[in-house]
Amino acid sequence: MEKSKAKNAGLARRQRRVRAKVSGTASRPRLRVTRTNAHISAQLIDDVNAVTLASAASNEAELAKAIKGVASNADAAKQVGELLARRATDAGISEVVFDRGGRIYHGRVKALAEGARSAGLKF
Repeated sequence: MEKSKAKNAGLARRQRRVRAKVSGTASRPRLRVTRTNAHISAQLIDDVNAVTLASAASNEAELAKAIKGVASNADAAKQVGELLARRATDAGISEVVFDRGGRIYHGRVKALAEGARSAGLKF
């Protein structure tokens, strides 16, 4: 039990450190990645007005057939990034700042970022 508390405390500390340096606006929102063991999701957030401008997640019905029940791998993360980039383009957003949520830029977080970049987002 103690180990999981320490692990969560470390994640919270890293999240605060990243958020202290990264802020989003309406013209350049923050791309926030949330990763769990089962799914990955991303949001475009305007921190000035406290509004979510666009979002995508691996547990959405739109992606269910494309990822075929394997929502926790890098291929699914890449498709989530591409879907988010398409929704951002529809909302008129082309440039974002990346918030990795205290996670290492590796694996699924990296795959989501590369998927968003390949679909046209700049960061």
